[in-house]
Amino acid sequence: MENIIEIRQLHKSFGEVKAVNDLSFQVRKGELFAFLGVNGAGKSTTINILCGQLSKDSGTVVVAGADLDTDPDPIKRELGVVFQSSVLDSALTVYENLRSRGALYGITGKAFEARLEELSQMLCFGDLLGRAVGKLSGGQRRRIDIARALLHKPGILILDEPTTGLDPQTRKVIWDVIAQLRKDAHMTVFLTTHYMEEAAEADYVVILESGQIAAQGTPLELKNTYTGDFVTIYGQSEAQIQALKLPYEPLRDAWRLSVPNTGEATQLILSHPELFRDYEITKGKMDDVFLAVTGRSLSGGGEK
Repeated sequence: MENIIEIRQLHKSFGEVKAVNDLSFQVRKGELFAFLGVNGAGKSTTINILCGQLSKDSGTVVVAGADLDTDPDPIKRELGVVFQSSVLDSALTVYENLRSRGALYGITGKAFEARLEELSQMLCFGDLLGRAVGKLSGGQRRRIDIARALLHKPGILILDEPTTGLDPQTRKVIWDVIAQLRKDAHMTVFLTTHYMEEAAEADYVVILESGQIAAQGTPLELKNTYTGDFVTIYGQSEAQIQALKLPYEPLRDAWRLSVPNTGEATQLILSHPELFRDYEITKGKMDDVFLAVTGRSLSGGGEK
């Protein structure tokens, strides 16, 4: 697949603080790309540069073949952005917010009404059109934020922690819509998130630390590199588990052993078939990857 975003040797400092330090990566067209890091790692700085909201010190940013320095207008039309904080006007109704946004892209009259109908069905907000945005719940407002970003049918949707603090039902609605857009429109999704189960669904992951890439790869590659496998055995005594001479921990009705990789797990089973009448093998999670890479856990909260 072709690259739709190419960032090369990007630098941005605020005084003596190097927010982005010689950052280079690519995003392929149509993929779900997860951009992870603790608060202050440089995620929002990178996104703001990509969107033209912040000037860079040096480096190259190319989006859909257009260079940010010499040809920024096509980039702005290619991007739809859902920021951490809502940018909707709380005093206006949902309809008024979306109509004014559509007008900025020349989407008016029947074209706007048709697009509004599509989005309201997709994101389930048809009954909210006459309500002031300031009266909406957090989940309702987030759906309108996403509709606003999708009005002009962008090729790239940037989601900066889109589901933080939302209820499970709203999160599911949002992710169902994203999956539909990726399937039907081959849309590229650039995601930052503090929910590692969302990052685990990405096609490619970059973990940022102090403005530089600390690790990158597919979720499977990262799990294989930075975590081991876990073998959970049911129906055996602790003495039998201890005899295996592997790190283990008790669960409610089982024992969970840590092994370096799937090959070691397979060898363990072949060597001790009498113990493996009821068992399961699982890989480490993206939380384990992030902790191994950065030494810190990734919890909720927005980057400043």
